[in-house]
Amino acid sequence: MTDTGKQLRALYFTRFASSFGLITLLTLLSEFIEVLGAEGVILGLFATGLTFAQAVGIVPISWAADRYDKRTILLGGLGMSVFVYLGFAFVGTSWQFIAVRAVQGIAATAAGLIALALVGDLARESERATTIGTSNSWRFAAAIGGTFSAGILYDSFGFDAVFTLLMLMAAAAFVVVWLWVEPDDTRIHGFPFTDLALNKRILTMTSFRAQYAVAVTLVRTWVPIYAGLEAARGGLGFEAATAISVVIAAEKFTNMLCQPYTGGLSDRFGRARFVFIGGLFYGTVAVVVPFTPAVGEALALPTTFPFLGTLSAAFIPLVALNALLGVADSIREPASMALFADEGKGQGVASSFGVRDLVWRPGSVLAPLAGGWMTSNVGIDYVFFLGGAFAFTGVFAFLGILSYTHGRDALAAW
Repeated sequence: MTDTGKQLRALYFTRFASSFGLITLLTLLSEFIEVLGAEGVILGLFATGLTFAQAVGIVPISWAADRYDKRTILLGGLGMSVFVYLGFAFVGTSWQFIAVRAVQGIAATAAGLIALALVGDLARESERATTIGTSNSWRFAAAIGGTFSAGILYDSFGFDAVFTLLMLMAAAAFVVVWLWVEPDDTRIHGFPFTDLALNKRILTMTSFRAQYAVAVTLVRTWVPIYAGLEAARGGLGFEAATAISVVIAAEKFTNMLCQPYTGGLSDRFGRARFVFIGGLFYGTVAVVVPFTPAVGEALALPTTFPFLGTLSAAFIPLVALNALLGVADSIREPASMALFADEGKGQGVASSFGVRDLVWRPGSVLAPLAGGWMTSNVGIDYVFFLGGAFAFTGVFAFLGILSYTHGRDALAAW
């Protein structure tokens, strides 16, 4: 019998490998667009093809994982990932890229969602948020590594080297899961999505999550846009891609560092209050982002930086605020995930996480459309104000429904 710690480490690496592949190809998406000459609707499908395939795959993959052996489904997703990255090496047209990208979405859902479900299943109830937070830290480490290494690897060796690395990582994850993760003997009959989607505690959490998806998608997407957009359109006009990478990485880095610690605190002091505090903190930081130029000027911060060149006095405040957004999200995320795992334990952990993922999708798809319209017609500052507003309405709806449905002390009791 493999010890639980070894199984969890195998699953942590699996989440790292899966996330590394996603972020690496996302970072190089513009290169594919240039090489394949994508325009118009085809250009949009380069981005949305994967997201749509992920959304379609959630329900059947989660059902199969709860009904049968999660380990087998996970191995299937990782094996598919190996062939997906091989397939990218033979892409010659935009439609071929979209098709392979869609298959990548299915493979990523099987690998990421089921690895997370197994982590939630294996974790002790008293340490569930801590364990999930540690797992998420590996995912954020992959995001940082993929963001910085993708361009360097592509510029030095080309696409083939990138795909070879991703194939090897997916294959290594397959091997460690096959060797160290034990078969899962939990069998949930029927269709657990139905019961879990109507579960009162999950409905309470989704009342927050559906709105919070808009907040996070807007803010996380528009911080780098705000940094790089020319000043005439309301942005900061940073031309150095490395400077924008530093801004993006700040949020990932603090999230990675804090999640195991904040997860442990939520295990000790109650998960619901961490969801509330994290969401409130996120909204507060979001609405301050447009004021970074004023903050930088008021503090007389430097405008020239080693390796990055001349930027603006807003650079340091923007990096600091994005780092704080990572801290805020680290307060909320492991506690939220642990609550969903708690409800799914014995009833369908994969389906519980599937419900969680599905609720996120509408906001994550619609928010960029709203953000694009506001940037062009109202002003980019209002994108962050809207993101903050959705964080606030989400946390107060969560608090209201939690108190009304489960009692006034539910925030402390959950």
